[in-house]
Amino acid sequence: MINDPYRILGVMPSASDEEIKTAYKSLIRQFSEDREKMAEINEAYDSIMDLRRGSFEQAAAGGFAEIRHQIQNGNYNDADSMLEAMTEKNAEWFFLKGSVCYAKGWLNEAYANFSRACSMEPYNQEYSSAFRHMNENRNGYMRGDPNDTGFGSPNGRFGGCGVCDICQGLICADCCCECMGGDCIPCC
Repeated sequence: MINDPYRILGVMPSASDEEIKTAYKSLIRQFSEDREKMAEINEAYDSIMDLRRGSFEQAAAGGFAEIRHQIQNGNYNDADSMLEAMTEKNAEWFFLKGSVCYAKGWLNEAYANFSRACSMEPYNQEYSSAFRHMNENRNGYMRGDPNDTGFGSPNGRFGGCGVCDICQGLICADCCCECMGGDCIPCC
C-alpha cells in the first residue's frame, strides 16, 4: 500500500475527482516509458478512487436508509432535501427521488427518475417494479404503487369508489336537479 497517494499524484486531498483525473493523465503521459513509475502512479490513483468510492458508499448507505425511513413516514420534503444534499447520484438515488416525486404527485419526474434507476441497474427488482408501475400509469392502468401500499386494485375500485358507485352518484345528482327544475343529465 502506498503511503501518500495524493503526494504521488501531486494533488491535495481536497482536490476534486476531475483534478485528480487530470493529474493522473498528465503523469501517465509524462512517465509512459517508466514501468516502475507507471505502476506507482496507477496504484496511487486506484487507491485514491477506492477511498473516495468507499466513503461515498458508506455515507450513501446510511443516508439512503434514513431517506427510505423519511419516505415511509410521509416526510417527503425532508427526504427530498436529503437527496438534494447528496453530490453523487447512483441508481438508489434516482429510485428514491422517483419515490418522492411519485408521492408528491409529480408523475413525469417520478417516471424519469425510475427510468434512470432502471437503466443504471436493470436487474434490480424493486426499481423495475416501480418503473413498470409508472408505465402502466402512463398507459391508463392504475394498479398498485411502487411500494405496494394498496393504491388501487385490479377489480376496478379506486379510492373506495367503483364504476357502479359513480353511476349511482350521477343518477342521484340528476334526480336532485330535476326536483329543483334543472336537468343534470338530459337523456334521463
